[in-house]
Amino acid sequence: MTLPLVSPDDIRSAFSQAMSDMYRQEVPQYGDLLKLVADINRRTLEADPALAAQFGAHDETSRLDVERHGAIRVGTADELSMLRRVFALMGMFPVSYYDLSAAGVPVHSTAFRPIDEASLKRNPFRVFTSLLRLELIEEDELRRQAAAILAERDIFTPGARELVAIGERQGGFDSDQAERFVSEILETFRWHRDATVDHGTYRALHDAHRLVADVVCFRGPHINHLTPRTLDIDAAQAAMPGYGITPKAVIEGPPRRQRPILLRQTSFKALEEPVRFAASDESGTHTARFGEIEQRGAALTPKGRALYDELLTRSRQAPGAADNTAHQRQLSECFSAFPDDPQTLRRDALAYFRYRVSESGRQRLAKGEPAPSSLDAAMAADWIEAIPITYEDFLPVSAAGIFQSNLGDAPHQAYASESNQSAFELALGRPVHDQFELYARLQADSLERARQQLGIQA
Repeated sequence: MTLPLVSPDDIRSAFSQAMSDMYRQEVPQYGDLLKLVADINRRTLEADPALAAQFGAHDETSRLDVERHGAIRVGTADELSMLRRVFALMGMFPVSYYDLSAAGVPVHSTAFRPIDEASLKRNPFRVFTSLLRLELIEEDELRRQAAAILAERDIFTPGARELVAIGERQGGFDSDQAERFVSEILETFRWHRDATVDHGTYRALHDAHRLVADVVCFRGPHINHLTPRTLDIDAAQAAMPGYGITPKAVIEGPPRRQRPILLRQTSFKALEEPVRFAASDESGTHTARFGEIEQRGAALTPKGRALYDELLTRSRQAPGAADNTAHQRQLSECFSAFPDDPQTLRRDALAYFRYRVSESGRQRLAKGEPAPSSLDAAMAADWIEAIPITYEDFLPVSAAGIFQSNLGDAPHQAYASESNQSAFELALGRPVHDQFELYARLQADSLERARQQLGIQA
C-alpha cells in the first residue's frame, strides 16, 4: 500500500522549526532575540487594536509567530543546484537575483521561498542563499586554492542525497521519509568548529575577504542568521540593549512610515566562535554569524520600486548620520516624496494590493442586495477592500549593509565586475522567478476572485 505524501508546506514548517531549535542551541542570544520580538509584537498589537483586528481578520497573526528567514553562503555551482532541489521538496523556489559585488561583497544571491498564497500563509520561511564569486578573488593562486578546497567537500550527507532522489522520484515524502529528510538536511546547516584548512590558508582567504574564508574553510554553509519578524523595528532597536544585545548603528531600509513598505532590518554583531584548524593543534576564532530582526511592509510595483531606489540613492549622497535617530531623520526627509497613504499608493500603482469582499459587502450580498457594476464603484461603496500585499523578498543595498556591519564594519570597495545573472542561473539550474510577476499574479488573482463573488464584469 502506498503511504500518503506529506505536504511540502508541512515539511517546510518542520524544517523551519528544527532550524530554529538548532540555532537557539548554537547562538544563545537568538533565544533573547525571540523573546524581545515576541514582547514588542504583543505590546504593539495591544496598543493598536485596529492593527490587531487587521491581523486577525486576514489570518496574519499565526504567520507572524512562525515567520523566519535564514541566510547561507555556498561555494560551488553543484552546491547551489543541489540546494535548489532540496528546497523544492519543501515548496520553496528561487525568487529574484541579487548582485552584492557592487557593494564590496563577493557573492550573488537568490531567495528560496514559497510563492503561492496558501503556502505563504501557512509558513513563509525564506533562505537568502549566496554563491561565492571565485572570479572576484584577485590573486590567481589563492583563487585556484579556494576552488580546489571547495571541490573536495560535500556539504550534504549521503542520507540527504538519497532522500532527495527518492522525493523527486515519488513527488514527495511519506511521513517517515519527511522526518528523516528534515534531520539529514539540517546537518548541512549545522556549525562545525573544525576548519577544513590550516591556519595559514584561513588567514590568506580571510585577508582576501572575511566572507571568502567563511564560505571556503568549513564543512558546510552553517546558517549565519535566522531572523524573526517584528511589527515595530524602531521599538526593537531601542529595546535591544535592555536584553543585553548591542544593535548595529542604523536600521537598514526605508524610514518609519504610517504605511510600511518593503523591508527594514537591524542586527547585532557576529559571534566570535572557537575554531580548530586542520593539520595542527592551532586554534583561533571565526566571526560570521549574527542576529537579525526585520519588519516587512507593502510590496512595491516596478514604478514604486523605481521611486524608492531614486530616493534611496538621494539619501545616500548626504553625509553619514552620527546615530540611528539622525539617520532616520535624514531618511524621512528624503522619503517625504513617497506617498504614505493606501489610497494614493493604490491609485498611483506604487504598491500591490490584495482585493477581497469586505465584511460589509458579504453582509449586503447575503441580504440579496445587488453589487455595484464596476470595481471602482464597489471600492467606493465599501463592497471590496484592498490590503497591501506583504513584501516577501529582500533589498540588495540593505543586505550588503547587514553583511558589512557584521564583517568588521570596514567597508569594502565595490568589485570591478558586471552583474552576472546568467552565470548564476546556469549554476542554479533554472531561471529565478521575477518577484514583480509573482506579486502581480497575487493581485490579479485576488481581484478576479472578488469580481466573481460580486458578479462584476472585468
